Amino acid sequence: MNQSCKTLEDAFSNLYSSEQQSAILQVLNTASERELSTIKLLRGRKSVSVLEHREKYGPFQNLQSLLNVPLFQYKTVVKVCNFILNPSEKGERRERKIQDTRPSMRFIKPEIERERLETLDSIVSVVFGTRKIAWAHVDRNLAVHDWQQEECGRFMKGTYIPAVYLEEISSVVSKIPEADLYILEKNGLSAQNTNLFPITLHLRTVEAMLYALLQKTFMQDGQHKVLSMARSTVGKHFGLMVGDSRTSGIDLMKQFLLQSVTQEQPRLSFPRNKVVRYRNLFSSVTQNRDEEMCDSLLQALAFYELVK
Repeated sequence: MNQSCKTLEDAFSNLYSSEQQSAILQVLNTASERELSTIKLLRGRKSVSVLEHREKYGPFQNLQSLLNVPLFQYKTVVKVCNFILNPSEKGERRERKIQDTRPSMRFIKPEIERERLETLDSIVSVVFGTRKIAWAHVDRNLAVHDWQQEECGRFMKGTYIPAVYLEEISSVVSKIPEADLYILEKNGLSAQNTNLFPITLHLRTVEAMLYALLQKTFMQDGQHKVLSMARSTVGKHFGLMVGDSRTSGIDLMKQFLLQSVTQEQPRLSFPRNKVVRYRNLFSSVTQNRDEEMCDSLLQALAFYELVK
């Protein structure tokens, strides 16, 4: 038996007795579309997917076979099973127990299965401001493959025109490398401060467009590839918070760049032919500091270190 299949079988066996598994399969193998739609999480397209899978492949033989249904993930299957067994409780107690036995991944939204996080080959971390979008492509060994930023000169100039945002952001996305996940910075600007409303609106617009343009396969597989990570989470990880405010991480980034050429096992590794250029970039004294570029790499490093 395939190791991953064996692991899933054990996981379901730990959650449900053989009698409970039989009861769940009985419902899923005999219920009509209308009956399936009364089950939480099986409304709409998912109930149709269950019926189509049943018609094409026959009755479900075990709980892990539910993962072969389009749009079904481990967490989805568990929630469906819990609802079938405890429709009045909606499975909340059992789900909470499952979540409590796993290390918290609440620093990213939406939450995804730890199994996916542990098998990542690479991520692209994206940070954006009022004039720039920066990204860092980093693999699981903390090697930096691509680290750039793009000026978006038409942001926040004159009347708000959605087409301008689409043109600027599409141009940037065309240059961003392929990766298993894309991590976007979630800036915690207060909605109560009306003076910051134009900036907040701008950041939310950029965020929404990046979600749409980078999430190329969601309609096919239902898998989230674009996640958000709070700016304050990265700040706390590196000790950059002063009260509720986050200070610059440029000095810290200079240390990482220096360590990459002076230590045998640096925290981050960079392409040798680019280290000097990166160090010069952050050493220059200018009002136009490259905070977004710095923050994109700090976010990537924090993500990997928090996942471990």
